[in-house]
Amino acid sequence: MISILILTKNEEQDLPACLHSVAWCNDVHVYDSFSSDNTLGIAKAMGATITQRKFDNWSTHQNWGLANISFKNRWVLYIDADERVSPELKETLLNFTPADGNIAAYEIQRRDFAWNGTWLKHAQMSPYYLRLFRPDKMRYERLVNPISIPDGNVLRLNGYLDHYPFSKGFRYWWQRHLGYADLEAAMRMQDIDKGTEFSIAKAIFSKDFSERRYNQKGIFYKMPGRPLVKWFYLAIWRKGFLDGQAGLTYALLQAVYEYFIVLKTRELVASQLPNQKISPEKTPIIATQKF
Repeated sequence: MISILILTKNEEQDLPACLHSVAWCNDVHVYDSFSSDNTLGIAKAMGATITQRKFDNWSTHQNWGLANISFKNRWVLYIDADERVSPELKETLLNFTPADGNIAAYEIQRRDFAWNGTWLKHAQMSPYYLRLFRPDKMRYERLVNPISIPDGNVLRLNGYLDHYPFSKGFRYWWQRHLGYADLEAAMRMQDIDKGTEFSIAKAIFSKDFSERRYNQKGIFYKMPGRPLVKWFYLAIWRKGFLDGQAGLTYALLQAVYEYFIVLKTRELVASQLPNQKISPEKTPIIATQKF
């Protein structure tokens, strides 16, 4: 019933364990961005089907994959190379039967693990992700940290998708998030230029996780003191301190990442308006009450 889609670029370290966790599947696709290491050799040796495309941005790349890769099965499970299908999730997927014809996607709970193996149960940003879906009913938006937009109803599956974001060490994590900060700042500038409106009502009350997250991020990016707000949210509000030193450290890392976005956005604003002192955090919050 289910095909697997794995996005890769130079993932020779993480890919073997990822592929091993989905070895039960008869249709595994490695969607590669022209790796220069042994990623393709590993994929071939483990029987995966390989498709290559030069990476441009996350949403365009993912949308192209869903539209052009020939999956054998109607449903697709999308995972990254640093993620693993847990035994509990494997059991759920092996016995998977769609609820009805109106279901477009299923949410799966992801467990993020710190560098020391601690499950960041409280400190991680979002515990549920739309990862099992019909490819003809799913699309993505945003250049980075894309929003999943399902064309239909959403349900939730049992089992965990395990994520190891620090598998390649702190240096790799920092380098990757510096790149993310550049793309997030570019998205912020697009919102400023277009005068994009975000709904406080949808950010709080929407039953659609993707819509709620989209409006939350839009409003959050207009708040002053975002790095401190993010640290407080993860470490205190979400009780990241219960995850111990790993939880508090992760909250700090996320706050610093947020500050990278602030600095990059200021740099972009200054390059467009060199003679004006404008802080992107002080742009007004425009909210609508439409549901």
